[in-house]
Amino acid sequence: MNFTLKVWRQKDAKSKGHFETYKIENISPDTSFLEMMDILNEQLIREGNVPVAVNKGCHGSGPVAFDHDCREGICGMCSLYINGRAHGPDEEITTCQLHMRKFKDGETITIEPWRSAGFPIIKDLVVNRGAFDEILQAGGFISVNAGSAQDANAIPIPKKDADESMDAASCVGCGACVATCKNGSAMLFVSARVSSLALLPQGKIEGARRAKAMVAKMDELGFGACTNTQACQMECPKGVTVSHIARLNREFLCAKLKD
Repeated sequence: MNFTLKVWRQKDAKSKGHFETYKIENISPDTSFLEMMDILNEQLIREGNVPVAVNKGCHGSGPVAFDHDCREGICGMCSLYINGRAHGPDEEITTCQLHMRKFKDGETITIEPWRSAGFPIIKDLVVNRGAFDEILQAGGFISVNAGSAQDANAIPIPKKDADESMDAASCVGCGACVATCKNGSAMLFVSARVSSLALLPQGKIEGARRAKAMVAKMDELGFGACTNTQACQMECPKGVTVSHIARLNREFLCAKLKD
């Protein structure tokens, strides 16, 4: 399969970005999207498209910088906006799980980084998602004394609650919800973290403080407000639902009423 790639290139956070067009040929339909990006970078290096020192005459943009880690759909690092969709034209997958057979031979593929004020671009397709870490540090945890683990049945939890908590905990923090939302809202991510703990006895003790702290940090970091378009749910690679946003709203409102 042959493709034309329009890739966003940006030297650093302060530079102005632009699209560059590349041709790539003889790609197997079973090649993953990130493997295709690896092949592109190898091609750029072979063609001599590498940056050199300014005093030697700068030429070439070098290999394309993009995030990846596990390549198994677990870590959420592979955050690419492909043909106008977070993680590309497939359902409930991360970019590393996308294969080139999902595209047509000869197709032009546009590849961009996440577009959000909360995720500033570092270079090319790499964005700084440290804002998610700050939100988690604000309240996405429980405070318990360290010690040996409890027996599995020591705290009975209804299966419905356990299943829903696990659904929320499946969020990998990739940021697709933010990149897809027209407001750049992080509500699905925050609600998933709050919901996964709010449904369990261990998380209820700090529930009020958690909801207020995480929402406050989300607002402080410049993420937009939720207007319930449900675009985040449609593009979430793990199928996290907006029902968790409703729970976050209830947790937050109850905490404010108690104040």
